[in-house]
Amino acid sequence: MQALLKQEKLLLLAVVAVVIAYAAGDRLTVHGAITAAVATALLVIAIICASQRVAFHAEQLAHRLGDPYGTMVLTLSAVLVEVVVLGIVMSHDTSPTLVRDTIYAAVMLDINGILGLAALMGGIKHGEQSYNDDSGRVYTVMILTAMAISMIVPEFVPRDRWHLYSGFTIFIMIMLYAVFLRMQTGPHSYFFSYAYPEKRRRAATPPSRGPDTLWSVGLLVVGVVIIGALSEVMAQSLNVSLEHVDVPPAFPALVVALISASPEILTALRAALANRMQSVVNIALGASLSTVILTVPLMEALALYTGQPFEMAMTPIQTMMVLVTLVVTAINLNDGQTNAIEGMTHFALFATFLMLSALGL
Repeated sequence: MQALLKQEKLLLLAVVAVVIAYAAGDRLTVHGAITAAVATALLVIAIICASQRVAFHAEQLAHRLGDPYGTMVLTLSAVLVEVVVLGIVMSHDTSPTLVRDTIYAAVMLDINGILGLAALMGGIKHGEQSYNDDSGRVYTVMILTAMAISMIVPEFVPRDRWHLYSGFTIFIMIMLYAVFLRMQTGPHSYFFSYAYPEKRRRAATPPSRGPDTLWSVGLLVVGVVIIGALSEVMAQSLNVSLEHVDVPPAFPALVVALISASPEILTALRAALANRMQSVVNIALGASLSTVILTVPLMEALALYTGQPFEMAMTPIQTMMVLVTLVVTAINLNDGQTNAIEGMTHFALFATFLMLSALGL
């Protein structure tokens, strides 16, 4: 029991944060912007702690399932955390661009931040790192297609017909994901795996026991519930903080994207340093694709339900950054090997994204 509590100390820390936050109540927001800002920072840290454990148990399930199912569990768990946090923040922030900015920030963070930093660090340590180039091509074309349909084309849709295009977007995103899922888990599953030499020398992993799997699933669900409870308080303190602090308009979107991507960052870096670039590609690009192709229909369905449309069309500079990112990704991930130079190109784009965000662009 003591070993279990030690292993789950981050989740217990998040539970303690929930108890303190709800016991404090309005005192987190009625004592001025400084108190609210400090509370927001601490709550974000607690949410990240809980999301780390969600990612850990998702990773345990992933190891038992193996690729490509395992990577799918990892990316879906990350999207679940993002949707929960985004939905709660939206209930307190009426900005019509929050969904768009969050998806845009998540794609920049996943592709340019995670993939760039992982390829840079892995390249410095191992030189060229191999992966299945089919996965890079499939992910890139799927992300480009999904973002064009859901976040570029809406700029040209008349305002009085937004509900028709929202319905179409929901339908086409579900169709895209269904076909992609069939391909990823069916006849083309080999696109998303790579036969590392050390795998053939390693003894086969014994089948996992049922109770272990159920335990991971249970703690994953508990973690998501805790994240939702913390996000409710965090959204309130964040709003109070933003009323008195001059920050870029996209700051709430960056917070949501960082929360959802934080577990993936550590997982991808560990994989890169272990010379397993296929896992990095699957995590970074899979998370980006899942963010667009799953978050968009959920948010569009919410917009149709409430009758209040979101501003999904990206700004010109956002569109330019996405297109440049995907062009660079298509070129870099076309030969089955990454290196530090390719990683640096993505990381430079990520730094540019942060600079533009700081400038309010």
